[in-house]
Amino acid sequence: MRHRTIPGSSGRPRPLRLYGDPVLTRPCADVTAFDGELAALIEDMYATMYAANGVGLAANQVGVPSRVFVYDCPDDEDRRHLGHIVNPRLVEADGPVVRGPEGCLSLPGIEAGTPRHDHAVVTGFDLTGAPVTVTGTGFFARCLQHECDHLGGGLYVDRLTGLRRRRALRAVARAPWAAATEERAAAPV
Repeated sequence: MRHRTIPGSSGRPRPLRLYGDPVLTRPCADVTAFDGELAALIEDMYATMYAANGVGLAANQVGVPSRVFVYDCPDDEDRRHLGHIVNPRLVEADGPVVRGPEGCLSLPGIEAGTPRHDHAVVTGFDLTGAPVTVTGTGFFARCLQHECDHLGGGLYVDRLTGLRRRRALRAVARAPWAAATEERAAAPV
Protein backbone atom coordinates (compact mmCIF):
# COMPACT_ATOMS: atom_id res chain seq x y z
CA MET A 1 0.00 0.00 0.00
CA ARG A 2 1.34 3.40 -0.97
CA HIS A 3 1.10 6.19 1.59
CA ARG A 4 0.48 9.72 0.40
CA THR A 5 0.78 12.91 2.33
CA ILE A 6 -2.32 14.99 2.82
CA PRO A 7 -2.22 18.12 0.63
CA GLY A 8 -1.37 21.13 2.75
CA SER A 9 0.01 19.09 5.66
CA SER A 10 3.49 20.53 5.11
CA GLY A 11 2.21 24.01 4.23
CA ARG A 12 1.50 27.04 6.35
CA PRO A 13 -1.68 29.09 6.10
CA ARG A 14 -1.09 32.53 4.61
CA PRO A 15 -3.16 35.67 5.21
CA LEU A 16 -6.10 35.95 2.82
CA ARG A 17 -6.44 39.04 0.66
CA LEU A 18 -9.90 40.55 0.96
CA TYR A 19 -12.23 42.43 -1.37
CA GLY A 20 -10.72 45.81 -2.16
CA ASP A 21 -7.14 44.52 -2.34
CA PRO A 22 -5.74 45.47 -5.78
CA VAL A 23 -4.08 42.05 -6.26
CA LEU A 24 -7.58 40.56 -6.65
CA THR A 25 -8.48 42.78 -9.60
CA ARG A 26 -5.41 42.28 -11.80
CA PRO A 27 -4.91 39.36 -14.18
CA CYS A 28 -2.29 36.92 -12.91
CA ALA A 29 0.89 35.97 -14.78
CA ASP A 30 1.64 32.52 -16.13
CA VAL A 31 3.93 30.34 -14.05
CA THR A 32 7.25 29.72 -15.82
CA ALA A 33 9.22 27.80 -13.17
CA PHE A 34 7.95 24.40 -12.07
CA ASP A 35 10.18 24.15 -9.02
CA GLY A 36 10.28 23.83 -5.26
CA GLU A 37 8.99 27.36 -4.82
CA LEU A 38 5.84 26.46 -6.79
CA ALA A 39 5.41 23.24 -4.79
CA ALA A 40 5.71 25.22 -1.52
CA LEU A 41 3.15 27.78 -2.74
CA ILE A 42 0.68 25.01 -3.61
CA GLU A 43 1.18 23.39 -0.17
CA ASP A 44 0.60 26.77 1.52
CA MET A 45 -2.49 27.33 -0.60
CA TYR A 46 -3.99 23.99 0.48
CA ALA A 47 -3.20 24.80 4.12
CA THR A 48 -4.81 28.23 3.73
CA MET A 49 -7.91 26.86 1.99
CA TYR A 50 -8.43 24.20 4.68
CA ALA A 51 -7.82 26.68 7.52
CA ALA A 52 -10.50 28.96 6.03
CA ASN A 53 -12.94 26.08 5.32
CA GLY A 54 -12.95 26.76 1.59
CA VAL A 55 -13.37 24.49 -1.42
CA GLY A 56 -11.03 26.39 -3.75
CA LEU A 57 -8.32 29.03 -3.58
CA ALA A 58 -6.48 31.06 -6.22
CA ALA A 59 -2.89 32.24 -5.71
CA ASN A 60 -3.82 35.93 -5.83
CA GLN A 61 -6.05 35.37 -2.80
CA VAL A 62 -2.83 34.90 -0.81
CA GLY A 63 -1.13 37.82 -2.58
CA VAL A 64 0.75 35.87 -5.25
CA PRO A 65 -0.22 37.08 -8.76
CA SER A 66 0.45 33.72 -10.46
CA ARG A 67 -1.93 31.51 -12.41
CA VAL A 68 -2.40 28.69 -9.88
CA PHE A 69 -5.39 27.38 -7.97
CA VAL A 70 -6.14 24.50 -5.63
CA TYR A 71 -9.44 22.79 -4.90
CA ASP A 72 -11.07 20.19 -2.68
CA CYS A 73 -14.64 20.40 -3.85
CA PRO A 74 -17.62 18.07 -4.15
CA ASP A 75 -19.82 17.90 -7.21
CA ASP A 76 -23.61 17.63 -7.08
CA GLU A 77 -23.36 13.85 -6.59
CA ASP A 78 -21.10 14.46 -3.55
CA ARG A 79 -18.02 13.05 -5.31
CA ARG A 80 -14.85 14.69 -4.01
CA HIS A 81 -12.51 16.43 -6.46
CA LEU A 82 -9.07 17.24 -5.07
CA GLY A 83 -6.22 18.84 -6.97
CA HIS A 84 -4.39 21.88 -8.25
CA ILE A 85 -3.95 23.46 -11.68
CA VAL A 86 -1.06 25.62 -12.85
CA ASN A 87 -1.68 28.03 -15.75
CA PRO A 88 -5.33 26.98 -16.03
CA ARG A 89 -7.44 27.89 -19.04
CA LEU A 90 -11.20 27.53 -19.01
CA VAL A 91 -11.70 25.82 -22.37
CA GLU A 92 -15.39 24.90 -22.00
CA ALA A 93 -18.22 26.36 -19.99
CA ASP A 94 -21.50 25.06 -21.33
CA GLY A 95 -24.72 23.38 -20.42
CA PRO A 96 -27.55 25.17 -18.72
CA VAL A 97 -26.79 28.33 -16.78
CA VAL A 98 -27.75 27.75 -13.15
CA ARG A 99 -28.07 30.49 -10.56
CA GLY A 100 -26.72 29.05 -7.33
CA PRO A 101 -25.33 30.28 -4.04
CA GLU A 102 -21.73 31.37 -4.29
CA GLY A 103 -19.34 32.73 -1.72
CA CYS A 104 -15.65 33.55 -1.64
CA LEU A 105 -12.87 33.44 0.93
CA SER A 106 -11.99 37.01 -0.12
CA LEU A 107 -15.52 38.16 0.77
CA PRO A 108 -16.06 36.24 4.02
CA GLY A 109 -19.65 35.80 5.12
CA ILE A 110 -21.17 37.13 1.89
CA GLU A 111 -23.05 34.90 -0.50
CA ALA A 112 -25.20 35.57 -3.56
CA GLY A 113 -27.04 33.62 -6.23
CA THR A 114 -24.58 33.71 -9.12
CA PRO A 115 -25.15 32.42 -12.66
CA ARG A 116 -22.69 29.77 -13.84
CA HIS A 117 -22.66 27.09 -16.50
CA ASP A 118 -23.37 23.59 -15.21
CA HIS A 119 -20.37 22.05 -17.00
CA ALA A 120 -16.76 23.26 -17.22
CA VAL A 121 -13.47 21.98 -18.58
CA VAL A 122 -10.13 23.46 -17.51
CA THR A 123 -6.75 22.58 -18.98
CA GLY A 124 -3.35 23.37 -17.50
CA PHE A 125 -0.46 21.65 -15.78
CA ASP A 126 0.37 19.99 -12.49
CA LEU A 127 3.26 21.17 -10.30
CA THR A 128 5.74 19.09 -12.33
CA GLY A 129 4.64 20.62 -15.64
CA ALA A 130 2.65 17.60 -16.81
CA PRO A 131 -0.52 18.52 -18.76
CA VAL A 132 -3.85 18.03 -16.98
CA THR A 133 -7.49 18.37 -17.96
CA VAL A 134 -10.16 18.71 -15.29
CA THR A 135 -13.86 18.36 -16.04
CA GLY A 136 -16.57 19.38 -13.61
CA THR A 137 -20.32 19.46 -13.36
CA GLY A 138 -22.67 21.13 -10.92
CA PHE A 139 -21.04 22.67 -7.86
CA PHE A 140 -17.56 21.57 -8.98
CA ALA A 141 -18.09 23.29 -12.37
CA ARG A 142 -19.02 26.43 -10.41
CA CYS A 143 -15.77 26.12 -8.41
CA LEU A 144 -13.62 25.74 -11.55
CA GLN A 145 -15.20 28.81 -13.17
CA HIS A 146 -14.93 30.82 -9.94
CA GLU A 147 -11.20 30.11 -9.54
CA CYS A 148 -10.47 30.85 -13.22
CA ASP A 149 -12.27 34.19 -12.77
CA HIS A 150 -9.97 35.00 -9.84
CA LEU A 151 -6.87 34.46 -11.95
CA GLY A 152 -8.26 36.81 -14.60
CA GLY A 153 -8.75 39.52 -11.96
CA GLY A 154 -12.45 38.91 -11.37
CA LEU A 155 -14.68 38.11 -8.42
CA TYR A 156 -18.08 36.48 -8.38
CA VAL A 157 -19.73 39.80 -7.49
CA ASP A 158 -18.60 41.04 -10.92
CA ARG A 159 -21.06 38.53 -12.43
CA LEU A 160 -24.00 39.85 -10.42
CA THR A 161 -26.43 42.42 -11.77
CA GLY A 162 -29.29 44.51 -10.47
CA LEU A 163 -30.63 43.92 -7.00
CA ARG A 164 -28.35 40.93 -6.30
CA ARG A 165 -25.27 43.03 -7.03
CA ARG A 166 -26.50 45.98 -4.94
CA ARG A 167 -27.30 43.69 -2.00
CA ALA A 168 -23.90 41.97 -2.17
CA LEU A 169 -22.00 45.27 -2.34
CA ARG A 170 -24.04 46.69 0.56
CA ALA A 171 -23.14 43.58 2.58
CA VAL A 172 -19.46 44.13 1.71
CA ALA A 173 -19.66 47.75 2.89
CA ARG A 174 -21.17 46.61 6.22
CA ALA A 175 -18.76 43.70 6.73
CA PRO A 176 -16.49 44.09 9.76
CA TRP A 177 -13.44 43.17 7.69
CA ALA A 178 -14.15 45.85 5.03
CA ALA A 179 -12.95 48.78 7.17
CA ALA A 180 -9.66 47.02 7.93
CA THR A 181 -9.13 46.35 4.20
CA GLU A 182 -9.73 50.04 3.38
CA GLU A 183 -7.29 51.12 6.10
CA ARG A 184 -4.56 48.82 4.74
CA ALA A 185 -5.14 50.09 1.20
CA ALA A 186 -4.87 53.72 2.36
CA ALA A 187 -1.76 53.19 4.49
CA PRO A 188 1.48 54.67 3.12
CA VAL A 189 3.88 52.16 1.61
